[in-house]
Amino acid sequence: MVGGRSSDRDALTGMAMPMSSPGAVTRPSTRRRFLSAEWRNLLMLNYVVPPSLLVPYVPRGTELDLRDGQAWLSLVAFQFLRTRVLGVPVPLHVNFEEVNLRFYVRRPMGREARRAVVFVRELVPRPAIAAVARTLYNEAYESAPMKSQVTGQPPHVRYSWFTGTAWDSVEGQAIGEASLPDEGSHEASITEHNWGYTKQRDGGTVEYRVEHPRWQVWRAEQVRVNANLERLYGRLFASEMIAPVTAFVAEGSQVTVSRPVRIC
Repeated sequence: MVGGRSSDRDALTGMAMPMSSPGAVTRPSTRRRFLSAEWRNLLMLNYVVPPSLLVPYVPRGTELDLRDGQAWLSLVAFQFLRTRVLGVPVPLHVNFEEVNLRFYVRRPMGREARRAVVFVRELVPRPAIAAVARTLYNEAYESAPMKSQVTGQPPHVRYSWFTGTAWDSVEGQAIGEASLPDEGSHEASITEHNWGYTKQRDGGTVEYRVEHPRWQVWRAEQVRVNANLERLYGRLFASEMIAPVTAFVAEGSQVTVSRPVRIC
Protein backbone atom coordinates (compact mmCIF):
# COMPACT_ATOMS: atom_id res chain seq x y z
CA MET A 1 0.00 0.00 0.00
CA VAL A 2 1.24 3.49 -0.78
CA GLY A 3 1.92 5.42 2.40
CA GLY A 4 -0.52 8.18 3.39
CA ARG A 5 -0.57 11.03 5.87
CA SER A 6 -0.64 9.71 9.43
CA SER A 7 -3.28 12.28 10.36
CA ASP A 8 -5.63 10.80 7.74
CA ARG A 9 -5.16 7.30 9.09
CA ASP A 10 -5.58 8.48 12.68
CA ALA A 11 -8.83 10.28 11.82
CA LEU A 12 -10.33 7.08 10.49
CA THR A 13 -8.87 4.55 12.89
CA GLY A 14 -9.75 6.71 15.84
CA MET A 15 -13.41 6.13 14.99
CA ALA A 16 -13.07 2.39 14.53
CA MET A 17 -14.63 0.06 17.08
CA PRO A 18 -12.63 -3.00 18.13
CA MET A 19 -13.42 -6.30 16.50
CA SER A 20 -14.49 -9.29 18.59
CA SER A 21 -11.57 -11.24 20.00
CA PRO A 22 -10.47 -14.47 18.27
CA GLY A 23 -12.79 -17.34 19.02
CA ALA A 24 -15.57 -15.12 20.31
CA VAL A 25 -18.97 -15.07 18.64
CA THR A 26 -20.99 -11.87 18.82
CA ARG A 27 -24.74 -12.20 18.49
CA PRO A 28 -26.47 -10.29 15.66
CA SER A 29 -28.33 -8.11 18.20
CA THR A 30 -25.00 -6.46 19.10
CA ARG A 31 -24.23 -5.39 15.53
CA ARG A 32 -23.61 -1.71 15.03
CA ARG A 33 -23.41 0.40 11.91
CA PHE A 34 -19.83 1.23 11.07
CA LEU A 35 -20.11 2.93 7.69
CA SER A 36 -22.82 4.56 5.61
CA ALA A 37 -22.49 5.84 2.06
CA GLU A 38 -24.00 5.84 -1.39
CA TRP A 39 -22.73 3.33 -3.92
CA ARG A 40 -23.56 4.70 -7.37
CA ASN A 41 -23.09 3.84 -11.06
CA LEU A 42 -21.79 0.34 -10.51
CA LEU A 43 -20.24 -1.30 -13.57
CA MET A 44 -20.40 -5.07 -13.02
CA LEU A 45 -18.51 -7.43 -15.34
CA ASN A 46 -19.20 -11.09 -14.61
CA TYR A 47 -17.14 -14.16 -15.48
CA VAL A 48 -17.72 -17.90 -15.13
CA VAL A 49 -14.63 -19.45 -13.56
CA PRO A 50 -13.63 -22.93 -12.36
CA PRO A 51 -14.71 -23.43 -8.72
CA SER A 52 -11.20 -24.70 -7.99
CA LEU A 53 -9.88 -21.17 -8.62
CA LEU A 54 -11.97 -19.77 -5.75
CA VAL A 55 -11.84 -22.60 -3.20
CA PRO A 56 -8.59 -21.37 -1.57
CA TYR A 57 -10.28 -18.00 -0.90
CA VAL A 58 -13.51 -19.35 0.64
CA PRO A 59 -13.70 -18.31 4.33
CA ARG A 60 -14.20 -21.04 6.91
CA GLY A 61 -17.88 -21.55 7.74
CA THR A 62 -19.02 -20.68 4.21
CA GLU A 63 -19.23 -22.48 0.87
CA LEU A 64 -19.22 -21.40 -2.75
CA ASP A 65 -22.60 -20.13 -3.93
CA LEU A 66 -22.93 -21.85 -7.31
CA ARG A 67 -25.61 -20.98 -9.85
CA ASP A 68 -26.54 -23.90 -12.09
CA GLY A 69 -23.30 -25.51 -11.00
CA GLN A 70 -21.22 -22.51 -12.10
CA ALA A 71 -19.01 -20.23 -10.02
CA TRP A 72 -19.11 -16.52 -10.82
CA LEU A 73 -16.43 -13.87 -10.42
CA SER A 74 -17.24 -10.16 -10.78
CA LEU A 75 -15.11 -7.12 -11.52
CA VAL A 76 -17.02 -4.18 -10.02
CA ALA A 77 -16.23 -0.46 -10.31
CA PHE A 78 -18.33 2.23 -8.64
CA GLN A 79 -18.52 5.60 -6.91
CA PHE A 80 -18.40 5.78 -3.11
CA LEU A 81 -20.29 8.99 -2.22
CA ARG A 82 -21.33 10.84 0.97
CA THR A 83 -19.35 8.45 3.11
CA ARG A 84 -19.69 8.61 6.89
CA VAL A 85 -17.82 6.58 9.49
CA LEU A 86 -19.86 6.14 12.69
CA GLY A 87 -22.14 8.85 11.32
CA VAL A 88 -19.34 11.39 10.83
CA PRO A 89 -17.93 12.54 7.46
CA VAL A 90 -14.12 12.39 7.47
CA PRO A 91 -12.48 15.24 5.51
CA LEU A 92 -10.99 14.13 2.16
CA HIS A 93 -12.58 10.67 2.55
CA VAL A 94 -16.20 11.40 1.61
CA ASN A 95 -16.31 10.85 -2.16
CA PHE A 96 -14.02 8.42 -3.98
CA GLU A 97 -13.91 5.46 -6.37
CA GLU A 98 -13.49 1.75 -5.76
CA VAL A 99 -12.69 -1.17 -8.06
CA ASN A 100 -12.94 -4.67 -6.62
CA LEU A 101 -12.82 -8.29 -7.66
CA ARG A 102 -15.32 -10.49 -5.82
CA PHE A 103 -17.05 -13.83 -5.81
CA TYR A 104 -20.05 -15.35 -4.05
CA VAL A 105 -20.51 -17.64 -1.08
CA ARG A 106 -23.28 -18.78 1.23
CA ARG A 107 -23.34 -19.51 4.93
CA PRO A 108 -25.81 -22.32 5.75
CA MET A 109 -28.13 -21.28 8.59
CA GLY A 110 -30.52 -24.19 9.16
CA ARG A 111 -33.14 -24.15 6.43
CA GLU A 112 -31.83 -20.90 5.02
CA ALA A 113 -28.47 -19.50 3.99
CA ARG A 114 -26.89 -16.09 4.09
CA ARG A 115 -25.83 -15.17 0.56
CA ALA A 116 -22.67 -13.11 0.58
CA VAL A 117 -19.66 -11.71 -1.22
CA VAL A 118 -15.97 -12.37 -0.67
CA PHE A 119 -13.41 -9.93 -2.04
CA VAL A 120 -10.23 -11.04 -3.75
CA ARG A 121 -8.82 -7.52 -3.91
CA GLU A 122 -10.11 -3.96 -3.57
CA LEU A 123 -8.59 -0.77 -4.93
CA VAL A 124 -9.33 2.73 -3.56
CA PRO A 125 -7.59 6.10 -3.98
CA ARG A 126 -7.04 6.91 -0.30
CA PRO A 127 -4.28 5.09 1.63
CA ALA A 128 -6.04 5.69 4.94
CA ILE A 129 -9.18 3.91 3.72
CA ALA A 130 -7.12 0.93 2.62
CA ALA A 131 -5.31 0.87 5.97
CA VAL A 132 -8.51 0.90 8.03
CA ALA A 133 -10.18 -1.79 5.92
CA ARG A 134 -7.15 -4.04 6.27
CA THR A 135 -6.96 -3.43 10.01
CA LEU A 136 -10.65 -3.90 10.85
CA TYR A 137 -11.79 -6.43 8.25
CA ASN A 138 -8.51 -7.95 6.98
CA GLU A 139 -9.70 -7.09 3.47
CA ALA A 140 -7.12 -7.07 0.66
CA TYR A 141 -7.22 -3.32 0.03
CA GLU A 142 -4.63 -1.36 -1.92
CA SER A 143 -4.49 2.30 -2.88
CA ALA A 144 -3.73 4.13 -6.12
CA PRO A 145 -4.78 7.42 -7.74
CA MET A 146 -8.24 6.94 -9.29
CA LYS A 147 -10.84 8.88 -11.25
CA SER A 148 -14.29 8.31 -12.75
CA GLN A 149 -16.49 9.67 -15.52
CA VAL A 150 -20.26 9.21 -15.71
CA THR A 151 -21.97 10.85 -18.70
CA GLY A 152 -25.30 10.66 -20.49
CA GLN A 153 -28.54 8.86 -19.80
CA PRO A 154 -28.50 5.88 -19.90
CA PRO A 155 -25.04 6.47 -18.44
CA HIS A 156 -21.68 5.69 -19.92
CA VAL A 157 -19.35 4.90 -17.01
CA ARG A 158 -15.57 4.81 -16.95
CA TYR A 159 -13.26 4.14 -14.01
CA SER A 160 -9.50 4.61 -14.16
CA TRP A 161 -6.57 4.01 -11.82
CA PHE A 162 -2.89 4.89 -12.09
CA THR A 163 -0.43 1.99 -11.94
CA GLY A 164 2.67 4.13 -11.55
CA THR A 165 3.46 4.16 -15.27
CA ALA A 166 0.05 4.42 -17.00
CA TRP A 167 -3.70 4.75 -16.42
CA ASP A 168 -5.66 1.48 -16.51
CA SER A 169 -9.42 1.63 -17.01
CA VAL A 170 -12.71 -0.20 -17.31
CA GLU A 171 -15.81 1.20 -18.97
CA GLY A 172 -19.22 0.35 -20.36
CA GLN A 173 -22.36 1.89 -21.85
CA ALA A 174 -25.73 1.26 -20.20
CA ILE A 175 -28.40 0.29 -22.75
CA GLY A 176 -32.19 0.58 -22.74
CA GLU A 177 -34.34 1.12 -19.65
CA ALA A 178 -33.25 0.37 -16.10
CA SER A 179 -35.41 -2.13 -14.23
CA LEU A 180 -35.47 -4.11 -11.01
CA PRO A 181 -34.19 -7.65 -11.62
CA ASP A 182 -36.71 -10.46 -11.36
CA GLU A 183 -36.41 -12.51 -8.22
CA GLY A 184 -34.10 -15.46 -8.89
CA SER A 185 -32.64 -13.88 -12.03
CA HIS A 186 -28.94 -13.74 -12.84
CA GLU A 187 -28.88 -9.99 -12.23
CA ALA A 188 -30.46 -10.48 -8.80
CA SER A 189 -27.94 -13.20 -7.95
CA ILE A 190 -25.10 -10.74 -8.62
CA THR A 191 -26.50 -7.56 -7.05
CA GLU A 192 -28.49 -8.78 -4.04
CA HIS A 193 -26.20 -9.87 -1.21
CA ASN A 194 -26.71 -8.70 2.36
CA TRP A 195 -23.56 -10.16 3.88
CA GLY A 196 -19.80 -10.20 3.48
CA TYR A 197 -17.24 -12.68 4.82
CA THR A 198 -13.50 -12.31 5.19
CA LYS A 199 -10.75 -14.76 6.08
CA GLN A 200 -8.63 -13.72 9.04
CA ARG A 201 -4.91 -14.15 9.49
CA ASP A 202 -5.41 -16.99 11.97
CA GLY A 203 -7.75 -18.87 9.61
CA GLY A 204 -10.98 -17.69 11.26
CA THR A 205 -13.81 -15.72 9.64
CA VAL A 206 -15.57 -12.43 10.26
CA GLU A 207 -19.03 -11.55 9.01
CA TYR A 208 -20.52 -8.13 8.34
CA ARG A 209 -23.94 -7.03 7.13
CA VAL A 210 -24.45 -4.88 4.05
CA GLU A 211 -27.89 -3.29 3.73
CA HIS A 212 -29.36 -1.58 0.71
CA PRO A 213 -32.58 -1.67 -1.32
CA ARG A 214 -32.77 -3.59 -4.57
CA TRP A 215 -30.96 -1.85 -7.41
CA GLN A 216 -32.28 -1.01 -10.85
CA VAL A 217 -29.95 -2.25 -13.56
CA TRP A 218 -29.26 -1.62 -17.23
CA ARG A 219 -27.68 -4.07 -19.63
CA ALA A 220 -24.18 -2.88 -20.57
CA GLU A 221 -22.53 -2.90 -23.99
CA GLN A 222 -19.29 -1.48 -25.46
CA VAL A 223 -17.50 -2.90 -22.45
CA ARG A 224 -13.75 -2.33 -22.43
CA VAL A 225 -11.15 -3.46 -19.92
CA ASN A 226 -7.89 -1.69 -20.66
CA ALA A 227 -5.92 -2.94 -17.68
CA ASN A 228 -3.13 -5.26 -16.69
CA LEU A 229 -5.28 -7.76 -14.80
CA GLU A 230 -2.37 -10.09 -14.20
CA ARG A 231 -0.55 -7.36 -12.30
CA LEU A 232 -3.69 -6.67 -10.24
CA TYR A 233 -4.96 -10.18 -9.58
CA GLY A 234 -2.31 -12.63 -10.69
CA ARG A 235 -1.98 -14.92 -13.68
CA LEU A 236 -4.61 -17.48 -12.67
CA PHE A 237 -7.39 -14.93 -12.27
CA ALA A 238 -6.36 -12.90 -15.31
CA SER A 239 -6.43 -16.00 -17.52
CA GLU A 240 -10.12 -16.50 -16.66
CA MET A 241 -11.07 -12.86 -17.31
CA ILE A 242 -10.62 -12.68 -21.09
CA ALA A 243 -14.19 -11.51 -21.74
CA PRO A 244 -17.17 -11.13 -19.37
CA VAL A 245 -20.11 -13.47 -19.87
CA THR A 246 -22.54 -10.78 -18.72
CA ALA A 247 -22.22 -7.06 -18.00
CA PHE A 248 -24.56 -4.48 -16.56
CA VAL A 249 -24.68 -1.12 -14.83
CA ALA A 250 -26.50 -0.82 -11.50
CA GLU A 251 -27.95 2.50 -10.41
CA GLY A 252 -26.95 1.96 -6.77
CA SER A 253 -28.36 3.45 -3.56
CA GLN A 254 -27.69 4.35 0.04
CA VAL A 255 -25.74 1.55 1.76
CA THR A 256 -24.87 0.76 5.37
CA VAL A 257 -22.14 -1.62 6.50
CA SER A 258 -21.95 -3.07 10.00
CA ARG A 259 -18.79 -3.56 12.00
CA PRO A 260 -17.23 -7.01 11.58
CA VAL A 261 -18.28 -9.87 13.85
CA ARG A 262 -16.21 -12.97 14.47
CA ILE A 263 -18.11 -16.18 13.62
CA CYS A 264 -15.31 -18.76 13.96
